[in-house]
Amino acid sequence: MKNLRMKAARAAKGLSQDQLASLIGVSRQTINAIEKGDYNPTVKLCVAICRALDVTLDELFWEDN
Repeated sequence: MKNLRMKAARAAKGLSQDQLASLIGVSRQTINAIEKGDYNPTVKLCVAICRALDVTLDELFWEDN
């Protein structure tokens, strides 16, 4: 499932995929794959993304049914 919330949060901070990737120490391809729903990040990576974007885990990664 695509992670449009992550993409929106990244855009709201004015960050490109490459800039976010640099902030948390991963490749741009990793950020792209997460946003496209092709990769499920580890909890450690989820926390790093949330810290960089100033959002909670629930806001980015909790799936509503």
